[in-house]
Amino acid sequence: MPPAVITRRKLAALLAAVPILGACVGTRQGSDYYAGPVSDHFDGSRFFNPEGEAPRSFTQLLRWQLTETRTPWPESFPSPFPQDAPPARVPGRAPRISFVGHSTFLIQGAGLNILTDPVWSDRASPFSFTGPKRVNAPGIDFAALPRIDVVLVSHGHYDHMDVDTLRRLWERDRPRILAPLGNDVILRGHHPAMVVETMDWHDQRDLGAGVTATLEAVHHWSARGIFDRNHALWGGFVLKGIGDGIFFAGDTGFDQGRPFRRVAQRHPGLGLALLPIGAYEPRWFMQAQHMNPDDAVQGFQLLGARQAIGYHWGTFNLTNEGVDSPPADLATALAAKGVDPARFVAARPGLVWTDAAA
Repeated sequence: MPPAVITRRKLAALLAAVPILGACVGTRQGSDYYAGPVSDHFDGSRFFNPEGEAPRSFTQLLRWQLTETRTPWPESFPSPFPQDAPPARVPGRAPRISFVGHSTFLIQGAGLNILTDPVWSDRASPFSFTGPKRVNAPGIDFAALPRIDVVLVSHGHYDHMDVDTLRRLWERDRPRILAPLGNDVILRGHHPAMVVETMDWHDQRDLGAGVTATLEAVHHWSARGIFDRNHALWGGFVLKGIGDGIFFAGDTGFDQGRPFRRVAQRHPGLGLALLPIGAYEPRWFMQAQHMNPDDAVQGFQLLGARQAIGYHWGTFNLTNEGVDSPPADLATALAAKGVDPARFVAARPGLVWTDAAA
């Protein structure tokens, strides 16, 4: 193999990938974010995935960033849908789901407005000058958002926990912010007045109007910098009381199907699964942290949900696959497994989905 050449572009990609993908080796003792009892997923210093794969090493990150070739993305990849203008409230239990982009959904139902992993910033990066830049506009203009009651934050990576957006939401609406253990310290470090309710796996919160949110175990990890890997927890959320139940997976690897079997056992008969289908190449590096579309279809089948919406693709260029590879690979996986493609759609910003069956 020829020696790696560190071009300016590769260096920028490397700087951006370090905190976004959580692939650095931390050296501090103890957690900067959480102090609590040892458990089956916390060793007193760091969180971990029971039975799962460990994160990739810094050496492996360098190998990926400096020796692999990415499929080029266009500077703009506009959605075929117009920006949504959601109603102020949606009464009744039938959900209205609007896709903003990447991992951000507006979930409306039972009179509540709930956002997942809200990101309205132009870059999913700790840097203002480099890092993955949005290639399409958010599916809802921030000014058009109705008053937000609840924000669900799945973990601390920059493409999911956007502190600037969370600050704007807090200052405007004072929503309840639910996040896994340790992420409150990160957010209060940027906005000391922000109130964040932390949850461990399987904790449940009453959101009012007969709606609950439960944090469920998925296979991932967290980091904001080079010394804090896994000092905060990660997870997905199950919402009950809207439709027949909604599972938002956050970020997860397939992990031999374990996350999906657990959720299906604890929450049978879900109506909707929101599942990531992007940021999956190269597989030797990404398999433990991000599903590819074939993994996502298997996860959907294990969940036993009626419908799935695929996200985490087509907005921020994080990995090697092309911008439009995920929906093509999803179509192939659905056909191979005999699943009606109408039951699992790849979302684009501005997509609105309603469940007439709920």
